[in-house]
Amino acid sequence: MKSTTRGTLAAVLLAAAAGAAAATPAAAAETVPVPVPLEGAETALGMELPKVGGEIPLPMPGAPDGPRYVEGSLVPDRALPQLPVGAGLPGLGMRTPIPRVLGDEFDHVALDAPAGDVRALGPGATLDLPLTPPNPDNFGLPDPKLPAAGVVTPVLQAVPAADLGLGEGL
Repeated sequence: MKSTTRGTLAAVLLAAAAGAAAATPAAAAETVPVPVPLEGAETALGMELPKVGGEIPLPMPGAPDGPRYVEGSLVPDRALPQLPVGAGLPGLGMRTPIPRVLGDEFDHVALDAPAGDVRALGPGATLDLPLTPPNPDNFGLPDPKLPAAGVVTPVLQAVPAADLGLGEGL
C-alpha cells in the first residue's frame, strides 16, 4: 500500500473516530441538568435561599412497527404506522431552609421529583379496499364489500413520582 493511501485511510479513520466520540455523549444523555444559581442572591441578601435544580428530558424517536398483513385483506393492517417516542417528565430538586420555632438553627424542606419515563405512540391509520381477495368460487374474481377506514388512537404511558421530606441542617 502506498504511503498516500495509508495517510488518506488514517485521516478517514481519525475523522470517523472523532465524529463518533463527539456524537456519543449527546446520544447517550437522556436528561439535561438545569441548575438555578442563587448563590449571588444569598450573598446580597445575607440569608439562606433555596437550592433549586431540574432536569429536562430529551425526546428520542423510535422505529415504527412494520405493516401487519391480515388474512382476508388486500392492504396491511396499519397503512400509517404509529411512531413510538420515548422521553420523560421534567425533574425537580429543591431544598429550602425553614427557621426553627425554638432556636437559631435552620431545618429544611426538600422536594425531589426525579425525571420519569414517558412512552408514547403517535396516532396511526388503517384502511381496507372495497374488494375482497380473489374468490375461487367466483372464478378468481374479487367480491365487492364496503370500504373500511379507521384511526388508531395514540397511547401515552407515564409513572410520575415525587418525594417530600423535612430534615435537620441544610
